[in-house]
Amino acid sequence: MLVDSHCHLDFPDFADELDDVVARAGEAGVGGMLTICTHVTRFDAVLAVAERYDNVWCSVGIHPHEAANEPEVTAEHLVRMARHPKVVGFGETGLDYHYEHSPREDQRRSFRVHIAAARQARLPLIVHCRDADDDTMAILREEHAEGAFPGLIHCFTAGPAVAECAVELGLGVSFSGIVTFNKADALRDVARRVPADLLLVETDAPYLAPVPRRGKRNEPAFVAHTAASLAEARGEEPDALAGATTDNFFRLFAKAARPVQD
Repeated sequence: MLVDSHCHLDFPDFADELDDVVARAGEAGVGGMLTICTHVTRFDAVLAVAERYDNVWCSVGIHPHEAANEPEVTAEHLVRMARHPKVVGFGETGLDYHYEHSPREDQRRSFRVHIAAARQARLPLIVHCRDADDDTMAILREEHAEGAFPGLIHCFTAGPAVAECAVELGLGVSFSGIVTFNKADALRDVARRVPADLLLVETDAPYLAPVPRRGKRNEPAFVAHTAASLAEARGEEPDALAGATTDNFFRLFAKAARPVQD
């Protein structure tokens, strides 16, 4: 069994065939999916997807792109929203200095609010990091010194120093279809160094479809390709890696109930 630890099933890309998308995931051995919130103003739609399927859970949070556009929330507000049994984490949050759709200061403020919520509720923080390695590491370390919190770096594409920081703080590291790309040798090298008990896999669907589906709309079923490529890069058996990443997901997202397998 595999778990897609990060996808966006509420996006319009899936609106006309969501049941089929979830069914295809099951046929591919994907027994669980975490659909991610990017706007608190759209949280109800994210939650509705999670409520529709037994093996889908969701997060609540504000993507760094939207830090200046969404209503400003407090950690306490996020914690209240996370009381629903289907909400298992906070985010995605973090820093994106590549596009800078929101000013950096707004991103950093929002990031710290989400960390405070994760610390209070003891639910995992889902971290987005793009072209912001130094600030991401600095904030994670500063906040961790104030009190530990669970979490992971999602869709990991940063340098080895960020992976080392994550491991140092006990955070998971999740790899997407990018790890299958021909020119991703540096990323595969980082993936080999991540301890087995901190490793996760994801699609970030509908984005970043892995080889051999690259260029197509991504969906949770395709996480099987990412897991197979990751296992090859690490010199591990695919079934062993699938089992380890699934165990890691349910240990980290402890509020999610592991589906009963036939």
